[in-house]
Formats: sequence, structure tokens, C-alpha cells
Amino acid sequence: MTWSAGLLGYAAGLLIATATAPVGVSGAVFLLPVQLSVLRVPSPAVTPTNLLFNVVAGPGALLRYRSRGGLAGPLTRLLIAGTLPGVVIGAVIRVFAVPGPTVFRLLAAAVLLPLGSWLCLRTLRPARRIAQPPTSRAIAALALIVGIVGGIYGIGGGSLLGPILVGRGMPVAKVAPAALASTFLTSIVGAATYALLALTTTGDIAPNWPLGLACGLGGLCGGYLGARLQPRLPETALRLLLGTLAITVGTIYIAQAAS
Repeated sequence: MTWSAGLLGYAAGLLIATATAPVGVSGAVFLLPVQLSVLRVPSPAVTPTNLLFNVVAGPGALLRYRSRGGLAGPLTRLLIAGTLPGVVIGAVIRVFAVPGPTVFRLLAAAVLLPLGSWLCLRTLRPARRIAQPPTSRAIAALALIVGIVGGIYGIGGGSLLGPILVGRGMPVAKVAPAALASTFLTSIVGAATYALLALTTTGDIAPNWPLGLACGLGGLCGGYLGARLQPRLPETALRLLLGTLAITVGTIYIAQAAS
């Protein structure tokens, strides 16, 4: 890795994490196209490299949320219980089944675009009837699915969990720390799984350690700043930010699928 690539990775991680940490998104979903198109990380090594970013970047925001007591609670435990086994399953699928990314991107865009638009519209024009939060069983099932997706494509899962849970009536201040905690622990297990699979499988499977660490250090600083900003942002602004991020991610996926 060259110095320019390392600095670019650090800057990308810093900017992305600062913008996404307040709503519980690690930013890995935005870093993925940067690593593929700009930094030229080969596939499937880009997936564990993205997971490595989450591992290094995660403590920045989590330490800040922990100081405010935002990590304790049943939601955090439910998300972790679902995403941890899911990421192992996803890693095995990624290495041995090698699913094409185009189908996933189109499916994710089909979920994120209407969900983000609906979240923004509902925030600007609140409905009279308040949505009922999902049941514990539904949250656990959603976390398992997101964990599998995260293991396959190297995204933290917050970009999917956040809009869905907030759209179902849960406050951003409650969802954000829980989503980031599950992303952090899931990424540790996912990166370790890829490292073990790299010992028995040929190809670019192991993470790009220098680049993942450089991006992660930027995310570490950016995540702390973003979590520090969250209490100063009103719920309306956080919901609009989360909806906008969902729309942006969906748009990126459509552009990547079409290219």
C-alpha cells in the first residue's frame, strides 16, 4: 500500500464515519465502492477488508455511546444474537458459493429506495397513527438475515437495520448504538472467519490489512465525532439523515449494478 492510498483511505473513513455514526451506520457500505473503484482492492478480499474497517472504527462511536449509557438494553442483545451466527454463514457462502453482487445490489436498492423515501416523507408529514415497534422475534430474524448479508458483502448492516427499525417507530437514539454494537462484534467474527478460510482456500480472501487499518483509523476518529454530535441533533434531523442515507445507498447500488 502506498502512502497516498493510505491517506486517501484514512480521509474516506473519517468523513464517512462522521456522517453516518449519528444514525447507527458504520459507513462500510459507502466505503465499499471507494475500495473497489478507487483503491482497487480485489474481490473477495474487499469484503474482509471492509469488515476490518468496522472492527477498527467501531470503538470510536461505541465508547462515546457507552458513556451515555446507550449500549445497555435488550435491543443490543437481540441484534448481536442474530448477526453473529449470520455473518459466519455469509462468509462461508461468499467464499464457496461466490454469489454475484448484481442481484444483491438490485434487491437492496429495491428495499432501501422506497424505505428511505417513506422515512423522509413520514418525518416531514407525520402520520396520525404511530407505528408499532417490531416484536423481539421479528428483530432477531431481521438481525440474522442482515448478518448473513454482512458476511457476504462486507457491510455492517446498520444501513439496513437502521431504516427498518426506525421506520417501524423506534427512536434513532435507541437504534443507533445497538446497530453499531452489533456491527462491531459481527465484523470481528466475520473478519476472523475470512482469515481462517484464507488458510485453506486459494485466492484473494484475506483482508488487505494495511488499507483496512488506515480506513479504520479514520473511521475511529470520525465515529467518535459523529456520536458526539448525535445529542445535538433533533430526532427529525436524524430521521431525515437516515432516510437520505438509505436513498443514497440504494442509488449507489443501482448505479453499480448498471455499470
